[in-house]
Amino acid sequence: MSAVAERTPAAVIRDLEDRIGGYGDRALVAFSGGVDSSVVLALAARALGRARVEAVTAISPSYPAGELRVAADTASELGVAHRSVRTHEVDREAYARNDELRCYHCKAELYGVLGQIVRTAVPDTVVLAGANADDQDEFRPGIWAGERAGIHNPLLEVSVGKETVRSIARTLGLRVADKPALACLSSRVELGIRISPELLARIDEAEAIVRALGFDVVRVRHRGASATVEVPAGEVDRLLAHPEREAAFGALAALGWDEVAVDANGYRPGGATPLFR
Repeated sequence: MSAVAERTPAAVIRDLEDRIGGYGDRALVAFSGGVDSSVVLALAARALGRARVEAVTAISPSYPAGELRVAADTASELGVAHRSVRTHEVDREAYARNDELRCYHCKAELYGVLGQIVRTAVPDTVVLAGANADDQDEFRPGIWAGERAGIHNPLLEVSVGKETVRSIARTLGLRVADKPALACLSSRVELGIRISPELLARIDEAEAIVRALGFDVVRVRHRGASATVEVPAGEVDRLLAHPEREAAFGALAALGWDEVAVDANGYRPGGATPLFR
């Protein structure tokens, strides 16, 4: 168990507030509305004062529909100014070709846009993001982009992992404390398959269809002519037995997939698994 995990959420909160307070007088927070960036936003408001913090949400075809409303509501509850900006990572050839460095090009686009805002902002404004310590367990080239752009990731710097982030969110009373993990829609596309706005919209619609059956965590993985549907492992049997599954999967097929199957092992990041058709 890490030293951070052994400490109380209140103690970790103090460490994070001290870290954030040492960056500068004002902050822009790259704010998706997920639990990580929500914790960073809340702690920045506490450390610097709400008037010195602004949340910025990037809108693009890779951002799931409906998430902006959640982000705006969370920022409002925290009393922090919030704006959305358009990013154009999908227009970048290096991103659209969808290789192992896709996330790098996504974050490079985001931080470039935020950098333009900072250059016209009050001096001593810094950019904060929500990468946490557990992200280092995976290949996350987006973190490199942040390092190159001078972005601060306080959760990462203080070695705070996801479980502790959720504990902090509960301590702070954040509505998103138990919100399912948020990942961009491009993460559903098998590497090497080209990404387009139309494909991302199709995936977004497909996931909404499955969520309507009563599942909060859903991933529809695009594998070319076929798609696989992931729900948490403990809910796979419920999906397979759902009386409306056949109709829902027919609707998914009508979106353009020749074959739609359920991932037998349930949701987890990436990987090939047995399928139920």
